[in-house]
Amino acid sequence: MRILIIRHGEPDYAHDCLTEKGWREAQYLAKRLAKEQIDWFYVSPMGRAQQTASCTLQAMNREAETLDWLREFQVPVIHTGDTVPTRPWDWIPSVWVKDERFFDKECWTQNPAFEQADLKEKYDHVIACFDALLEKHGYRRDGYLYDAVDSSHETIALFCHFGLECVLLSHLLNVSPMVLWHGFCAAPTSVTEVWTEEREQGTASFRISKFGDISHLYVHGEQPSFMARYCECYGDVQEH
Repeated sequence: MRILIIRHGEPDYAHDCLTEKGWREAQYLAKRLAKEQIDWFYVSPMGRAQQTASCTLQAMNREAETLDWLREFQVPVIHTGDTVPTRPWDWIPSVWVKDERFFDKECWTQNPAFEQADLKEKYDHVIACFDALLEKHGYRRDGYLYDAVDSSHETIALFCHFGLECVLLSHLLNVSPMVLWHGFCAAPTSVTEVWTEEREQGTASFRISKFGDISHLYVHGEQPSFMARYCECYGDVQEH
């Protein structure tokens, strides 16, 4: 099985929709995906993801199922010494790396700020829903791997969000999402490609072949949006 995890186009977060540039990105994405063999489409209920998916669905004359748990993983967290809630991937590096539990798959939610925000409960809910979807497509979670109950060559596409994407990948790869949230960057309309590998009969693992691919933008001369990164140099005030 192949999974395509697709981030929405450049967003207008205030109105939960795409910017003019975001619509262009979504159209270029649609031209790319229209050439793919995709069996199932699933989309976040949030406006920016719905609009991004609409371009591909129209181009392919297809429909998608909206899944509430694919919405952005918006869990406001207040870390020590601060009073304003921030998303887990917005923490300053010098703050979060001091807690070595963040690097551990089993312990990353044990930070006091995360415990106060019930982050583990919300994470567990998302991955339980994700596993239910995978089982629907023939792969049942068993420890750190999956039982290939009904293995196939299907492709499923998930239109969602960066924070949520890292949650899903952390579960498939059995790593802490903090490492992905802070160590990887998925630009708007980027495509991450994940495949099953069945090196033993009846057992499947997942492996990433592409992360954050935006080749469809470069083909059309469209520069990637900066809405995925932080300032390259501290003096770049406009990028703060």
